[in-house]
Amino acid sequence: MNSLDPPKSSGLRLVFIATGDIALPAFRHLLACGPRPLALITQPDKPVGRHQILTPPAIKIEAIAAGIPVLQPLRIGDAASQLAAWQPEILAVMAYGQILRDDILSLASIASINLHASLLPRHRGAACIQAAIDAGDAETGITSMHMTRQLDAGDLVLAKSIPIAADDTGGSLHGRLAGLAAGALAETLAQLAANTAPRVPQDPAIASYAPKLGRDDGRLDWSQPATALERRIRAYDPWPGTFTVAIEAGKEQRLKIFPPTGVVDRSLVAGQISRESGRLVVGCGHGALELATVQPDGGKRMGAADYLHGRKPAAFR
Repeated sequence: MNSLDPPKSSGLRLVFIATGDIALPAFRHLLACGPRPLALITQPDKPVGRHQILTPPAIKIEAIAAGIPVLQPLRIGDAASQLAAWQPEILAVMAYGQILRDDILSLASIASINLHASLLPRHRGAACIQAAIDAGDAETGITSMHMTRQLDAGDLVLAKSIPIAADDTGGSLHGRLAGLAAGALAETLAQLAANTAPRVPQDPAIASYAPKLGRDDGRLDWSQPATALERRIRAYDPWPGTFTVAIEAGKEQRLKIFPPTGVVDRSLVAGQISRESGRLVVGCGHGALELATVQPDGGKRMGAADYLHGRKPAAFR
C-alpha cells in the first residue's frame, strides 16, 4: 500500500485537517470511535527552541503511529489533487492555521466543517481563548460551523459551552476546550450523517475578532484597571506571556509576570511600586495589583520577595 493510500474504514469518508494541540482529543476520538480518518493534513515541521530543532506537530506523530497517511503541504492548495483522489465526504478542520480556498472546501461531498474555540460569532480569529478570559466573559465553548472563505463566519451547526473559572489561564482553558471539542465533533458528524445538521447564519453585527498575538502584545499597560490586568495576565499565560519594563538604577529591564496575581485596594500611581513586607504591589489606573511570581530578563523565575531582595526597582512602565 502506498503511504498516502487511505486505511480501510467504515462510515463517513473524512479527512482531518489540523495542527494545534487543541485538536488532539478530537483526533483521538476519531481513531477510537470513528469514523477513522482517511488522512491527516497538517502544517510542515517547524524549527523550535533555542537550537531551532525541526519539530513535527504532535498530531502528526500520533497519526503516523496509528497508520494514518499524513500530508504537510506548504499551502493546502498544493494538496488539492491528492484530496480529490481520497473523495472525502467530510473535511473536518480545527486549528490548522490556513484559510481553505473554495476549490478545497468544495471537495467534500457532504460538508466542510470547522471547530472553533469560542461561542461564535464572539471572538472569531486565532486568539479566541485568550480573548474570552481577557474580556471577562462568563463562559466560552466550542462551535462547529460550515466553512466559508471568510474567517470563522460560516453557518453554525452547534455550540457546546463551559464556564470560565476565576482562576482559569489561557493554558487551563485550552485544555478544557480541547476535551469539549471531541464531543462537539462527534455530535456534529452524527447530525451530518443523518442529514439533520442545521445551518444557522451568524449575525455579523455582534461579531468580535481576536487576531493572532505576538510576544510584544503581552506588555502590560498600568493605566488600565487592576481587574483588567489580572485577567490579561491569566489570559496570556502561557502564550504570549505578559511583561513590564522595570526601571532599576535608571536602566530599563524587561520583567516577565506570571499568574496568579491579586487585586488589592491601594492608592498608588499607575506603575508605582510598593514593596512593604516583601510584597510587590503595583499601582494601576484603578486599584493595584500584587504580583507573586516574576522573571527578570535573562534570569530565573522567582517569587516576588526573592526578586525584591537586593533589587530596588523605581517603577514599572
